[in-house]
Formats: sequence, structure tokens, C-alpha cells
Amino acid sequence: MSIETEQPGLRERKRLTTRRAIQHAVLTLSRERGIEHVTVEDISRLANISPRTFFNYFPSKDAALIGDAPGMASAEDIEIFVAAGPSSDVLADLALLLAKSLQRTEADREIHQLRRTVMKENAYLFGMRMATLRDFEDQLQQIIERRFRADAPERAEDPAERNQRALLFTLVAVAAIRHAWRVWAEGDDVAPLSECVNASFAEVYRITRRND
Repeated sequence: MSIETEQPGLRERKRLTTRRAIQHAVLTLSRERGIEHVTVEDISRLANISPRTFFNYFPSKDAALIGDAPGMASAEDIEIFVAAGPSSDVLADLALLLAKSLQRTEADREIHQLRRTVMKENAYLFGMRMATLRDFEDQLQQIIERRFRADAPERAEDPAERNQRALLFTLVAVAAIRHAWRVWAEGDDVAPLSECVNASFAEVYRITRRND
């Protein structure tokens, strides 16, 4: 599956570089010293920024440690997914949408590996990280529900039933993402995360359609 990547402008690249430098600094220092022995001043010094700049990017040290939730795909990509039509496979379309959503994570394998190490040693961070992912799940469920409505606008379906069906698809998708992310972070090769997402969804598709 081929995915075109839109290159960000210079200002956005600088912003992303600074944001990554902050996360790399806080994670590296926390791994070396322990979170309780790391200050915003330490992080800023290593990231070559001022403490004031740090707070322009993150409200706290913990926020920098847990990082951002996965970003959703562009509005255009979302509309393409929603309008794909009932003859198009929802699961395959969802795999493509999520591969595009996770494109910005492609270059952050080192950050992800550092974060996994620090989170293993500080269990409270895992709960905070999961909370950031909940917003992503909620957005995805709403998008999937829109797709279901668009595919069968004439169907007099109970909204609660449609909501539960969208939730099921969302949880299956999130499980595939988590599997892909783990394979990507722990694997020996350097396959892009988007390829791992496609492979995880292909396996889900193979399992669910095996007895058809």
C-alpha cells in the first residue's frame, strides 16, 4: 500500500524538532537518573532551550514524558474513508486511514523505545499514557459511526446499536495498532510503522475471514 507523505513547512519542522528534543531530553535523563531527580531546568538545558520555551510545548514534566496521543489523519483522508461506500471493505479502508494517521510517528522510533523503558520503571505513566489514547479512540469511533451511517442511510438502525458496532470496530482497530506499534518498536528491522499497521490489519482480516 503506497502512502504519500505531505512534507511540513519550515516553521512546523522547527516546532517538531524542538518538541522531539524536549521529549528525548526528559526521557534520557529520567532513564539515567530516575524521574524524581529530573527538573525542567535539566531538561531545558539538555534540549538547548529555555524553561519558558519548555512550557510553550508541554505543561509539565509528566506531559513531556508521556508524549502526544496518536494524531488523526487529515480531514480530507477522513472524508474519503467516510464516503468510500458500502462496496468498499471497511476494515481495509480503516487500515489505510490509520496508517496515514500514524505517519508522523515514523521518525520517532527512538523516542518510543525510550518511553517504553521509562514507563516500565514508572507504572503511573502507563495510566497517563492510556488516558491520552482515549481521545484518539473517541475520535476514531465517531468517524467509524459516520461511515456506517453513510453506507446505509436508509437503514432504520437503532443509534445505540450502531454506536456499539462502531465501538467494536474501534477496539479491534486499536488492538491492531497496539500490535503494530509493538512489532515496530521491538523489531530488528526498520520497517515503517505504516507497514506494520498494514500487516497487523492483514492478519486480523485473515483470522476473521478464515472460515468464510
